[in-house]
Amino acid sequence: MPGGDTERASEEYDAIVIGAGQSGGPLSSALAEAGMKTAVIESKLVGGTCINYGCTPTKTMVASARVAYMARRAGDYGVHTGRVTVNMEEVRRRKRRMVVDFRGGSEHRLENKKGLDLIYGEASFTGPKQIEVALRRGGTRRMHADRFFINTGASPSVPPLEGLSSVPFLDSTSVMELDTVPRHLIVLGGGYIGLEFAQMFGRFGSRVTVIQRSAHLLAREDNDVADAVADILREDGVEVLLNTETISVRRAGERSVRLTIRARGERARSILGSHLLVAVGRTPNTGKLNLIAAGVETDERGFIKVNGKLETNVEGVYAMGDVNGGPAFTHISYDDYRILRTNVIQGGNARTTGRMVPYTVFTDPQLGRVGLTETQARAEGYKVRVAKMPMNYVARAIEVSEDSGFMKAVVDGATDRILGCAILGMEGGEIMAMLEIAMMGKLPYTTLKEAIFAHPTLAESLNNLFGSFQDS
Repeated sequence: MPGGDTERASEEYDAIVIGAGQSGGPLSSALAEAGMKTAVIESKLVGGTCINYGCTPTKTMVASARVAYMARRAGDYGVHTGRVTVNMEEVRRRKRRMVVDFRGGSEHRLENKKGLDLIYGEASFTGPKQIEVALRRGGTRRMHADRFFINTGASPSVPPLEGLSSVPFLDSTSVMELDTVPRHLIVLGGGYIGLEFAQMFGRFGSRVTVIQRSAHLLAREDNDVADAVADILREDGVEVLLNTETISVRRAGERSVRLTIRARGERARSILGSHLLVAVGRTPNTGKLNLIAAGVETDERGFIKVNGKLETNVEGVYAMGDVNGGPAFTHISYDDYRILRTNVIQGGNARTTGRMVPYTVFTDPQLGRVGLTETQARAEGYKVRVAKMPMNYVARAIEVSEDSGFMKAVVDGATDRILGCAILGMEGGEIMAMLEIAMMGKLPYTTLKEAIFAHPTLAESLNNLFGSFQDS
């Protein structure tokens, strides 16, 4: 018989999951529990972006930055301390420990699930229902299944910027491995990821400059929300340059980078920094999958095309999480798992159509968002009513001296139902969740306006918010 690993007969499985992220991990376990012989292939680390490079490490470091910020503010509360310093090696050590703990729990669950094989390697299709796995420890395995579920996620994008390949720039993963506080961190991109890092490192002690091409930060948000976030960052000492294009970048000595930038209507000028963070979006991890061999279609950016049931154009092949181009949030990836569990295992008919997409930007204060923005609601033809109230009207926020930002709710004037909200303020994500629950229950805003909430809590601010309509 012919020899060599690559010529062995294919191993047969009922289901193969490619990627052990926030969809792939729980789905592979559920498939195995349902009696299907299942394999989950992971090329790097169990847990995907969230645990290893995203939510867990960044929010752990955000917490450290907030402690530094509050320590410097201690005198505002009548508490006096000495000089505040930040040890980035200790911050990094805490972050790494948290990641290892979270990932270890996920690995343990997968490794000990009956009927499930956890395989470390790089998977690529060799046919519609056939893959070859280049094993991490060497060798290959050929595998066949009737169903495939792709959960390979996305990675930081690298823009086609002149000179970028010649400088040691950082991305959202490598920036968390710094062992010293940057002298001057330049951030390319005014999206959620860039802003969290900008404020974080500003609080660690860096000088920070954010460069954004458009007139506002946070392109998905209403302008008043985005502008308020910019003001908060500036109050924190972050330099925010809007309407500014980065033309080129080059080294400036051993430890610096020089960017040539041009603000709209102005002449080009240069800016010198010690570190450069590129945070201009995410690229799908589809390049190594050889999707052409499977016949799976992607869009022009490489994201896998799916319908509302997360089905690709190839029967029995599904894509979930960031790789399918949907909202790139952990909780959306997990909901993709729930949809597939319902449909594939339970015989249901769940869809992504119409689902709410809540999210929180973990700047300080937080920005909690769900539903339609004011701009979207008006574009869709609703009879829009806007309730808006500054956080310095909220007793709890005033009492703890954290009253930056505002609350904004968009209401359908025809039905009194809440269409969406933006809560930029103390624990904005938690307050947003209360409004989301009301939206899920199709409650009119009047229910929250007249509800009895404990005093003094942030929740009771909803009474006054819905008495603050700015009708037009």
